[in-house]
Amino acid sequence: MSEKILEKIEALRAELHQHNYNYYVEDQPTISDFEFDQKIKELQDLEIAHPEFYDPNSPTLRVGGEITKNFPTVPHQFRMYSLDNSYDFDDLADWEKRIIKVIDEPVEFVAELKYDGASISIFYENGKLKQAVTRGDGFQGDEITANVKTISDIPLTLKGEFPVQFFMRGEIYLTRKNFDKINLRREEEELDLFMNPRNTASGSLKMQDSAEVRKRGLSAVLYQFISTEIPAKTHWELLTNAKKWGFKVSDQARLCTNLTEIQDFINYWDEARHDLPFEIDGIVLKVNSIKQQSQLGFTAKSPRWAMAYKFKAEKVETELLTVTYQVGRTGAITPVANLKPVLLAGTTVKRASLHNEDIIKKLELHEHDFVYVEKGGEIIPKIVGVNEEKRNPQNREIQYITHCPECGTTLVKIEDQAIHFCPNDLHCPPQVVGRMIHYVSRKALNIENLGAETIEQLYREKLVENPADFYTLTKEQILPLERLGEKSAQNIIDGIEKSKTIPFEKVLFGIGIKHVGETVAKKLAKNFESIEALKEATALELVQVEDIGGKIAESIVNFFQNPENILILERLKSYGVQLEKGKNSNKLLSTVLENKTFLFTGKLSLFTREEAEEMVEKNGGKNISAVSKNLNYLVVGEKAGSKLKKAQEIGTIEILDEQEFLNLLAK
Repeated sequence: MSEKILEKIEALRAELHQHNYNYYVEDQPTISDFEFDQKIKELQDLEIAHPEFYDPNSPTLRVGGEITKNFPTVPHQFRMYSLDNSYDFDDLADWEKRIIKVIDEPVEFVAELKYDGASISIFYENGKLKQAVTRGDGFQGDEITANVKTISDIPLTLKGEFPVQFFMRGEIYLTRKNFDKINLRREEEELDLFMNPRNTASGSLKMQDSAEVRKRGLSAVLYQFISTEIPAKTHWELLTNAKKWGFKVSDQARLCTNLTEIQDFINYWDEARHDLPFEIDGIVLKVNSIKQQSQLGFTAKSPRWAMAYKFKAEKVETELLTVTYQVGRTGAITPVANLKPVLLAGTTVKRASLHNEDIIKKLELHEHDFVYVEKGGEIIPKIVGVNEEKRNPQNREIQYITHCPECGTTLVKIEDQAIHFCPNDLHCPPQVVGRMIHYVSRKALNIENLGAETIEQLYREKLVENPADFYTLTKEQILPLERLGEKSAQNIIDGIEKSKTIPFEKVLFGIGIKHVGETVAKKLAKNFESIEALKEATALELVQVEDIGGKIAESIVNFFQNPENILILERLKSYGVQLEKGKNSNKLLSTVLENKTFLFTGKLSLFTREEAEEMVEKNGGKNISAVSKNLNYLVVGEKAGSKLKKAQEIGTIEILDEQEFLNLLAK
């Protein structure tokens, strides 16, 4: 009897997997939705009655219901690289030339749509979906298998002949239709609407209830086979095989034999993308031959055999409703255009930065103008022009404010600078809060668990008004704050206590003297043993320090002339904060870089710029800020630009990549 039931269950599972394939991969359903639902219900009833026949990849598990409270972080067996970006055909031509120079034989390319969603890596073993992991940082990601199983485009079991173990990489996204459905439900429930399909898809993958993930109606496209053994000679062949195995791959992909065909493909989809039922933000190009891919290899961040062409920014017209003004940490005033909501590059845009008074004057903005808005680099909205034909002559020209919108203080505009400032730095609320947020930041005192939201709460409750107040806080004062429990409160207290060991140069950066950034703070700490010595320094003495100009010197002198600043520093010192240099702070690790100058440019991947400069200093070298004949070594990361070009023109500067720099240190 049980054998017949198992046969019935397995037959239903196989039939339903095939129907899923017909519907989602072939786009040719052979039964109605009602019939499909009836068969799912029949299988569910059998599985409930016979739990001994449980299968983790049963079609019934697509409905979700599994609760995941924590998504464990797991390493990627094969790193998930990012792609280099290009915005014009000249970049693509240069990329093709670099490839041909290495390969020295004919090259084919596969052009694919660049879906705007969340990257995923899925592991299959013996034809069964075993694990799904987010991209994360490329080296490790979050395991979200239960949620991915609810996405009908992703096969739970494969068909035909396939490798025993492999990974499929792809993109999880939301169609425009399903995104609109989600927002319609949220509007009915009086919830905030989601901004765009990409972020909504990404957020949906981390929901704890997989049944709720299922309701979101996520889609997926798979585009990359990853394994130690590749069962094909070309990427195109792999895509063809993947579709036979049951994967949904892009029907729009095209095999191209030259740059002209690639340009035709890009130009077509630059227009036609608006007719797609989903969002794309560009085209991905890959060398077709697996052998050639292997020859080209990878940089520290990206495959040399692939490139992403990003579409240029879209521009739309909308109405300017009002101009408001934000006050930054340093008192700088930023005007913000509040717009009639408009859809731009997949995002509803309501605000755009106007930067400063000069921009407003240049645009000759009037109240209720119709303005042109585009996204710089597809991220930050900006106003790029005005439709003067639609302007109502009765509308007044926008006049820049004269007083701080937060504290009412008269604004000042420094000569030769475009930005207005509120000079009430010690009592203007956004500046007070901003200075405290800066003080606890990672590059300053690095007080973990004390974020911007918590600091704002502490300020509203009048528990802190300056950085010294952090050191008087108690756990009992913190506990009543929203979203803070016993453990969080204790972590904050522990973090504050730990900050007393942070070295002088970081404290100097953290106290927030105007124009004193990380580099300047390091230079000051090298030349002045303590905050007392710095306080006594004259402007003339300060400008003798490398990289300290008259403006910075004046700012430092002004800071120490304010009695309130002196009081805060005295309090910090009394609480044990490091306001003088430690005995070993200047101790060198070696002199291997002695009398050598360094400059770092481009996007570094093996270390941060801060870490690199510290390595130089700890080994006797010197960091300089510009390319000149005084520079010995230029260390270049990804996308190095004008500094690299200038160094090559000078000809005497040695150019290193990151690994070569580390090798130099190792000597």
